[in-house]
Amino acid sequence: MFKILIPTDGSTHALLAARHALLLVSKGLHARFVVANVQDPATLYEMVVAHDPEVLEKIREAAAVDLMSQTVALLRDGGQEVETAVATGDPARLLLEILEGHGCQAVIMAACGAGHAGMDGVLSVAVIGTVARDMLALSPVPVTVVKPPSVHDSGE
Repeated sequence: MFKILIPTDGSTHALLAARHALLLVSKGLHARFVVANVQDPATLYEMVVAHDPEVLEKIREAAAVDLMSQTVALLRDGGQEVETAVATGDPARLLLEILEGHGCQAVIMAACGAGHAGMDGVLSVAVIGTVARDMLALSPVPVTVVKPPSVHDSGE
């Protein structure tokens, strides 16, 4: 069965990728999904305050699970098989490792995550996040980048 990686940062924009995946499934695609979240490495301040790398790792793992929860729930509510993966470090490099480690044959991801919304909360059509751009350039498998609908797409 086809396996697809869906990276998420927990943002509303990232959920668009899962919704697109479910649309493909409704059109006949048979797939399983790997939902992944890559956490930033610990800052010097966090290392000084926590003193324990295991504590920091548990905090990051819990944060990742929380950030993936809506995407996982959406896919499972749609009757799909879902695995999860968490990593800490450089997002594009680690997503490629997750992709290869889980044997994914494709990626579906949002154009960019929560950090790229404009002042009105709407993404510019021309904006593509650095992680999406890196995945397009480096992925050995097809990458589908899902952009948010523009105001013009809604018919208003």
